[in-house]
Amino acid sequence: MRLLALVALACACLLVGAPALAQNQGETPQDLFKKVLLADPKLASGVKRLLNTGAGFVSPSPAFADLTGDGKSDAVVTVDNGGVAGTVAVYVLSAEGSAKGDLRVMLRSQSLYQGRARVSGSTLTIAEPVWARGDDVCCPRHASERDYAWDATKKAFVRQATRTVPLFDR
Repeated sequence: MRLLALVALACACLLVGAPALAQNQGETPQDLFKKVLLADPKLASGVKRLLNTGAGFVSPSPAFADLTGDGKSDAVVTVDNGGVAGTVAVYVLSAEGSAKGDLRVMLRSQSLYQGRARVSGSTLTIAEPVWARGDDVCCPRHASERDYAWDATKKAFVRQATRTVPLFDR
């Protein structure tokens, strides 16, 4: 079962960044995504510091979906700090618009605390807890969710909706 999941992940990564993977056959998807993030000039300094010092890491469980509508899978990559802050950044990596098929960062959400990302169709939702008076430190009762979708004319992700939702899983 574990081997099947690894094979599926490798196939998805080949769809997303075959030219980049071909450069270094020993590179894992996490290594590839970390390299792409660190090469991004708009990477937040705090996230860069986490990745460079090993205090944070690219999650081993990216999501794959065609978010840009080009018929190719894009990668939703998270950076975690390994501690209570959990996911501190979410990125969409895509080869959209690249003549050579190189992966680029198309969306950045770089100042999260216990963030979550999910994909539904071509919509990316990024959520993070919202604490209110009376909430325990461990257990906020609500989360803020932001939906993003690709705008082909702007060649960028655009926020479609923002809402506060109850958290039932805490």
